[in-house]
Amino acid sequence: MDDLLKKKCLPCEGGALPFDISEIHKYQKKVDGWEILEEKKIFFLHKKFNFKNFKESQGFINKVAEISESEGHHPDISFGWGYAEIKITTHAIEGLSENDFILAAKIDQIINV
Repeated sequence: MDDLLKKKCLPCEGGALPFDISEIHKYQKKVDGWEILEEKKIFFLHKKFNFKNFKESQGFINKVAEISESEGHHPDISFGWGYAEIKITTHAIEGLSENDFILAAKIDQIINV
């Protein structure tokens, strides 16, 4: 994971190919507890986080938003009392790229600090 934390998400305007399943599994080993989802032939990273209450969930999401803005890469987020769910993909290429794993690693760092 440390190598991903040192990287910055790069702008993706499309044209690049998304990771194939073997590349996805290689990178998945670098992030903790993120599962791979497939919806309409597009792969996503997904993780659910649990908290003691709504305020902790909201605080976490605010930190995720700050990281996402600084990286220029934005996940889908849902949250409520005691939980937050994050789903990440690179929309421009309709699949996963290194950017998604960089963002996942940086999100995990919020919890691990």
